[in-house]
Parts: sequence; C-alpha cells; structure tokens
Amino acid sequence: MLRVAVVGSGPSGCYTAQSLIQRDPEVHVDVLDRLPCPYGLVRYGVAPDHEKIKSLQGSLRTVLEHERVRFLGGVRVGGPGGLPVEHLRGLYHAVVYCVGAATDRRLGIPGEELPGSWSATEFVSWYSAHPDAADAGFLRGVRSAVVIGVGNVAVDVTRMLVRGAAELRPTDIPQAALDTLAASGLTEVQMAGRRGPAQARFTTKELRELGGLPGTEVTVDPAELALDPADPGALPAGPRRNVEVLRDWAARPATPAARRIRLRFFLRPVELLAEGGRVAAVRFERTAPDGAGGVTGTGRYEDVPAQLVLRSVGYRGVPLEGLPFDPASGTIPHREGRVLRDGVPSPGEYVAGWIKRGPTGVIGTNRPCAKETVTSLLADAPALGRADVPADPVEALRAAGVAPVSWDGWLAIERAEAELGARLGRGVVKLADWDTLLGAARVP
Repeated sequence: MLRVAVVGSGPSGCYTAQSLIQRDPEVHVDVLDRLPCPYGLVRYGVAPDHEKIKSLQGSLRTVLEHERVRFLGGVRVGGPGGLPVEHLRGLYHAVVYCVGAATDRRLGIPGEELPGSWSATEFVSWYSAHPDAADAGFLRGVRSAVVIGVGNVAVDVTRMLVRGAAELRPTDIPQAALDTLAASGLTEVQMAGRRGPAQARFTTKELRELGGLPGTEVTVDPAELALDPADPGALPAGPRRNVEVLRDWAARPATPAARRIRLRFFLRPVELLAEGGRVAAVRFERTAPDGAGGVTGTGRYEDVPAQLVLRSVGYRGVPLEGLPFDPASGTIPHREGRVLRDGVPSPGEYVAGWIKRGPTGVIGTNRPCAKETVTSLLADAPALGRADVPADPVEALRAAGVAPVSWDGWLAIERAEAELGARLGRGVVKLADWDTLLGAARVP
C-alpha cells in the first residue's frame, strides 16, 4: 500500500489526490495544509460575491471526504517552526508539493513601500478572512483608489471596492470587512494597464460585472481605445468581446452616480507620490504601441490622485526551505512533475500546480497538470513502495510536536461560521483569525 502526502489543499492538491485514488485502488493520501481550513484560493482568493466559483468547494470536498483521503490542517511544512521537508519525506512513500504561488509580483518603482500602497493579494486576503491577514486600515481616509493591472484579480478588487453593503451582506465576507466597506467614503476607482484593451487579461464575464454594479458608473476614454491598433475582427474571441464591451461603455453619455470606475489603458506606473507620509497619487507615463505587441514610453506623464494603490500584476511562487527553487520562474525545478535536485529527479518528491508551472491558467488547468505528476509518481511506485514508512504518519507528526486539524475539526469550523452568521442575521460568516479558527476546531 502506497502512502502519499500532498502538501496543499487547494485545487491542485485536491486534483492530485483525486487522480491518485482514481488510478490506484490501494493508495492512501494525506492532504496537508498549513491552514486549519481546506480549499486554498477557492476559499481565500475568490471574491465573496462570486458564489458560482466558490461552489467549486463542493467538488473539492468530495475528494477530501473519500475513504482513502485524509485532511490534516494546521501542518506547516518547511520554514521557521515548520516540519522539515526531510522529516516529512521519511513519513511517506512520496510527497507532492502543491503549495501554489504565495506572494505577489512587485512594480519596482519609487514609493511602492509607502503607507497606502498594497498588493491586491493583501487586500483579497483581508476581505476573504485569511487568518494571516490583518485590518491594515485599507480604506481609512480613502476617497479615490488606483488599481494597477487589468486581469481578473484587478477586476475583483475594483468591484469589491465599490460594492455596497446590501450586495455583500448575503455573502460569507467577515463582518469587520463588511462594516469597513459599507462605511467607506471612496467615490472613484481607476484601473490602469500599461498596454491596450486588446491585451487586457480579464475575461469578458468578469468585465461585464462592473457594468451592473448599483450606483456605479463605468467610464472608458474613447481616445485610449483608439490608440490600440488591433483590428477587433482579427482578435481571438475573448479579447474581441472585451473590446466590444469597452467601446460600448465609451460611447455612453455620462450619468450621475455615487461612485465611478474608470478603465484606463496605455499608462505605465513610474512612481508613487507621497503627501503627509503616505501615498497621495500615482505618476503614470503615457505609453504607445511599439508595433510588436508591446509598448514604449512617450515621455508624457499624468498624476492620478489616490489614497489607496493596489498592485495586481501577478502572483509569484516562494522558496520552500529544503527544496530546490528557480528564482527566475518562481517555481520548483521538475521534469514531468518529478522534483529535480541538481538536474536529477529526486526519488519520492513531486510538484503540481502553480509551484510547478507558474501562476498560469484557470482552476481547471490544474487537472491535467496534476494528472501528469500522478502519472510520473505511479510509474515510480514499485521502487517507492519498498521504503519503510510509519503505519500511521499522524502519530509521528504528533511526536514531532504537530497537532493536525482533522476533517472533523474543519466541520466544527464550518458549524461555528454558520452559528456566527445566524447571530449576525446573515448566512455563513467566515471566522477571520487563528485563535478563533483553532478554538472552533477544538485544537488545544
């Protein structure tokens, strides 16, 4: 019987576990996560008003409830206070690392560290109740915000900034975040990209949601759309539909609204400007198409006032102590999912998901990625299965000072969140800090 540890309980981890149990009738899988809650970015990265995507938790739940799969939350692997990779490797015949891309890319411009300048990842973690997030006063004194980036995460945070309490109250957003967003004095959000609308990375479905927000006007500058030389008729379907939506908004007459979203293009951030010790504006350089799919600077600048700046320019993997890491790509070196140490496959060590291929694709992209890794692992299984490993790794984990949160512990957290929602007159409301989560899970 093969025992496999999967580190990470997001989509890539769950799809890896699912592929293993489907293809090997005897394998047993422990899915480890440093958080006491499963589902990764489906729980902590999907906006609370996106119920359809969040419903994916149901299919991931089916995997984690399988009789040959066991969820072990609250297990930190690598780093300070974490279980050493070498120790974990000795507890299982194989370990698959599905740890995602845990940080964000930087702009690399002056002023990026000013108070009021944040990554979109930090803002998303706050309104998603990630226990590592803190109320950093994101919206305190904020009248206008700039979101740098034109992907789906940028659209998400832009939408959340202008959402009203009536739309957010039925969701599972934590109460403190709901109260803060409801009391916000923000009236304008500008979302800016350095290239044109034809190169924007958001999907048309996400984009259109901005146009249906109550009390919010969406504006697009026709002159910025005209800068893009791309022929909409020659574009792939997604970008073509995006351009069509943007042109429709650009042609509409202005209407009075309590809040406004401005979609901006051909603007490259070059500096964040300060006033009173915190961010007060973003200095952009106007760009122009270079004829090769990129842009070039024009030497013309525009300062956009903002007391909040959120950068949304991509995720990035981080090193996991004890494993090799490629800093250029932000991934763990691998060959068909097998971890490479000095260019040679390391027996029993595998990767899947973003830490394997980089932060690309959609949730479903993790399925074939996981399948490839599992194919490699099962091909290696005859040799891996000869290793002597503990009959029950949980006992060894406890002996090492780790107190895993069981699936029953997670179910207790779910009940506590439902009870909190009932007390607040809402539906399920997420618990937002470590002590409350672990207390609900009844972990000593």
